[in-house]
Amino acid sequence: MSTTVSSVIGAGSREAAPGAGSGEYVSRNPARLDEVVARVRLGGPEAVPDAARAARTAQREWAQVPAPVRGRVIAELGRLVEANKESLARLVTSEIGKPYAEALGEVQEIVDTCDFFLGEGRRLYGQTVPSEMPDKQLFTFRVPVGVAVVITAGNFPVAVPSWYLVPALLCGNAVVWKPAEYAAAAARAVAELAWRAGVPQGVLNLVYADGEDTFTGLEAALREGLVDKVGFTGSSAVGSRVGELCGRYAQSPCLELGGKNPMVVAADADLDLAVEGALFSGWGTAGQRCTSLGNLIVHRDVHDEFVARLDRALRSAAIGDPTGDVLYGPLLDQKFADGFEAVLGTIADHHTVLGSESVGRISSAAPRAGFRGDPEAGLFYHPVLLDGLRPEDHVFAQETFGPIVGVSTFEHLDEAIELGDAPGYGLSAAVYTTDPATAFRFRQGTRAGMVSVNNSTSGAEAHLPFGGNGRSGNGSRQSGIWVLDQFTRWQSLNWDFSGKLQKAQMDVATVEPDRGYRLPPELGGTT
Repeated sequence: MSTTVSSVIGAGSREAAPGAGSGEYVSRNPARLDEVVARVRLGGPEAVPDAARAARTAQREWAQVPAPVRGRVIAELGRLVEANKESLARLVTSEIGKPYAEALGEVQEIVDTCDFFLGEGRRLYGQTVPSEMPDKQLFTFRVPVGVAVVITAGNFPVAVPSWYLVPALLCGNAVVWKPAEYAAAAARAVAELAWRAGVPQGVLNLVYADGEDTFTGLEAALREGLVDKVGFTGSSAVGSRVGELCGRYAQSPCLELGGKNPMVVAADADLDLAVEGALFSGWGTAGQRCTSLGNLIVHRDVHDEFVARLDRALRSAAIGDPTGDVLYGPLLDQKFADGFEAVLGTIADHHTVLGSESVGRISSAAPRAGFRGDPEAGLFYHPVLLDGLRPEDHVFAQETFGPIVGVSTFEHLDEAIELGDAPGYGLSAAVYTTDPATAFRFRQGTRAGMVSVNNSTSGAEAHLPFGGNGRSGNGSRQSGIWVLDQFTRWQSLNWDFSGKLQKAQMDVATVEPDRGYRLPPELGGTT
């Protein structure tokens, strides 16, 4: 039996119909696959450029709205999200299977982001700079980039989009937002709240399209000069394509990509704390965060004890219905289940498989002790702890995006840092230690953009920069004041009120020092 939670929704700035030839995507509850959350009308390749044209027209007026007033719109969005917090969290849980407690936290992150950027409406600071010439003043200003195309994944269907939408709108830009199809209803809910908060028609445009049509449409919009900034959250492979495309049009995109995030457990670590951190960051959200723990790198002196404790904790962890109190629920969508099945196929004879009674999908034929709910109803998978990992293993080198974590060992800290960086990502990293020297040396050595000490690899706060390096991104950052550099450009002004043309580097007063002077003997000099 099928239940429709949300009616058919289309693409556009409000209710604009998608283009001819578009198909329909059925967004299902991954914990109850017979439950249809939304039916989505997909636009074709023309959807992005059409929306970008509308955004280009609307942005001119939006940029003229004083920034403190735009900040009030952001504040109202925060209040509306807060008022609808439980409803939005329930929608997130039903559409992507994220445990309700985590979904509440994700919605709270929108509120936190709005609260932070409300103040930035009065703090889009420029500078006054002294001139090298008299009767001349120099200034710098932040100005909006123009039209931003934002493409987001569905594992954080409301929080991560807010990292783009809130600062972009605050800074005076118009946005074309293309969310993941499997999180279409959550995206529509956020857009509705933004529109009701006062974001004008055409300033925020919601577009649904599949990946290839989005890419084709983005290229057309860039070629036509309709797009001034691209923000992309997704896989490293697709992010590389987006970066290459933007580079052809002299664009610098904001890329927030995948991760293979290491956690180093030093010999002096609090093992119970490290187990707790590994459990949450490795298997929370079924390992489907870009910041999920990928590789555990454990000192050889504590390896056996740590792995035994983690194995016990994982076997006793509650898994199942995401509306209850569980560590994780289902995988996000069938395509992610298929991808995880392929990862499980790379498990080799030299691996010791721990963490559950079976490997693969949880079912009556392969049950999980203590499972909560009906495993046959959704895309539920056994957690995997893979000991004996080697650098050449697929699970060591690639983002797995599922409930699997591998374990390697080290002897010296430099070796642990090298193992952590070896896959080439650089998003998040953690170290568990009671020695400040180890913590600071790890921080200094790792390439990760975000480092935690005695905390998990997951978890972001709205006022800290979020982003990675290497395969995890191009160095751009989201959240906090740092994201302002993604959605504004610096403009300088020099104002000469001398009444004459003063030429920089040419009409500049000079000082003529006596460089041959030496202190006399009575002042300490030598003869």
